[in-house]
Amino acid sequence: MNCPKCGNQLENGSSFCTKCGTQLNAAPQYTQQTANQQPNSPFQNQNQNQNQNQNQNQNGYQNQYQNGYGAPNGSYAPAFDPYDHTAEFEAKDISENKVLAMLPYLLGVIGIIIAMLGTNQSAYLKFHIRQALKFTVVDALMAIIGVVLVWTIIVPIAWVVMSIVFLVIKIICFVQICSGKAKEPVIIRSLPFLK
Repeated sequence: MNCPKCGNQLENGSSFCTKCGTQLNAAPQYTQQTANQQPNSPFQNQNQNQNQNQNQNQNGYQNQYQNGYGAPNGSYAPAFDPYDHTAEFEAKDISENKVLAMLPYLLGVIGIIIAMLGTNQSAYLKFHIRQALKFTVVDALMAIIGVVLVWTIIVPIAWVVMSIVFLVIKIICFVQICSGKAKEPVIIRSLPFLK
């Protein structure tokens, strides 16, 4: 028996070379190459297929997220809100008329009149005047129904609750104007007679 490294003659069955110290007759070391060469059992194949499918799904979700949920060319496509009209107005128009646009929601009819006097052909301001007018129409209708049906208990209670809800929506509109938005108010936009 010869050492495969240095060629030194050794006794048969030796574990080490006495000259260079090379390990002989050692058990083959487990490497990734030998693992790939070994035949897999059906269970191992099934587990590998499941792991590959999970990795593909994860990569698909990551790519979808990075690409804007399937937007072409990797561009981000945000969700479209049909009630958000902010993009229709110029930034200069929004910044110049933001304060006047707040008045109809804060002061009601008086605020609408002041805003109409100061419109100065502002499309952004006209949009908010229209939304505030819708509030005024609904408030007037609720008041008429409340007066006519004041003898019932449910209608006046409903009128009070709806007045509080509309106040909250007006506050939300006010906050949106502060950030330069032009969105149709939540409940008002779903009323068909105000379209």
